[in-house]
Amino acid sequence: MSDRSFLFLVGSARAGGNTEMLARRAAKELPPDVEQRWIRLPEVPLPPFEDRRHGVGEHPEPGENEQLLMDATFAATDIVVVSPVYWYSVAASVKLYLDYWSGWMRLPVEFKPRMRGKTLWGVSVLSETAREAQPLIGTLELCAEYLGMNWGGVLLGNGSRPGDVLLDADAMTAAQTFFAGADLVTV
Repeated sequence: MSDRSFLFLVGSARAGGNTEMLARRAAKELPPDVEQRWIRLPEVPLPPFEDRRHGVGEHPEPGENEQLLMDATFAATDIVVVSPVYWYSVAASVKLYLDYWSGWMRLPVEFKPRMRGKTLWGVSVLSETAREAQPLIGTLELCAEYLGMNWGGVLLGNGSRPGDVLLDADAMTAAQTFFAGADLVTV
């Protein structure tokens, strides 16, 4: 059994959309002994995040969905954010999940040390040019850097209508080797 465990966090508003198709194509190339867990963030909704850092009180005890996501995050060696480009950034459910990381840093769970050395990846589909994905890429890359995670990179595809990404030959080819970068250097 592999010592790698991939958590795929799907932020798409539409189940089975282009971004999820591209991520599943890339995941198909992972060795069979590598554990994969897929969670659709819209199906495990979190309440609005409350920033309680400056005298507003402690981060509350995690609710059921928050605990599920926190446990899944800690259990994985590799976290893959699967989000289409929505208004030049990640989907709202992904942004909310990342906001919760701020709260988890204030819980007695040693969040930052437990994230160090994991690998953060992104998979995204956009409708025009790769330039529109730069804010999404920056968000994920800076999160990895801040937490001392490895940065795996972002697999980008192109598509607007359902299934369009399957016609993006470059993205389909890149998906075949995207997760091959197993020996990454910690940032």
